[in-house]
Amino acid sequence: MNHSKVLYLVHAAMIAAIYVVLTVLAASFNLASGAVQVRFSEVLTVLPFFTPAAIPGVTLGCLIANIVTGCALPDILFGTLATLAGCLGTYALRNHRFLCTLPSVIANAIAVPLILRCAYAVPGPLWFLALTVGAGEVISCVLFGSALIAALNPFRSRIFGTDASACSMKTAPQD
Repeated sequence: MNHSKVLYLVHAAMIAAIYVVLTVLAASFNLASGAVQVRFSEVLTVLPFFTPAAIPGVTLGCLIANIVTGCALPDILFGTLATLAGCLGTYALRNHRFLCTLPSVIANAIAVPLILRCAYAVPGPLWFLALTVGAGEVISCVLFGSALIAALNPFRSRIFGTDASACSMKTAPQD
């Protein structure tokens, strides 16, 4: 296995682990579930701005975190897919520092209210649930995400590798 593939896997695994830890921490304060959610871990959905390894890392982290925190099966599946969609959108908008923070907000504001209604029977109109979930995502992804991008950007080559092409989607591990 060459260096770029190892680096890709290490980045993805580290990001997944951090996502799980942050979600469990937020869950311990009852912030990671319900109609108003502020998952600290969602800040990591901006990491595809720096590396495509964040896409499988955040997605796997979300899947594991949803299982560990006892989410319902529809939440495990569709919540993880919403996170994947957000990460793919962030990667697609990686050349736009502010806009790249929005895909996860949009994906979760659409998917999570449906999950809350179907999997957990949370009452209230879908538009209200979308508004409350969206507000939590704005806090996590836009506010904290923009701060994370600003904090990591000066160190991006040290953290994510000096060669941006070393972690491109083309060098991702193939099965």
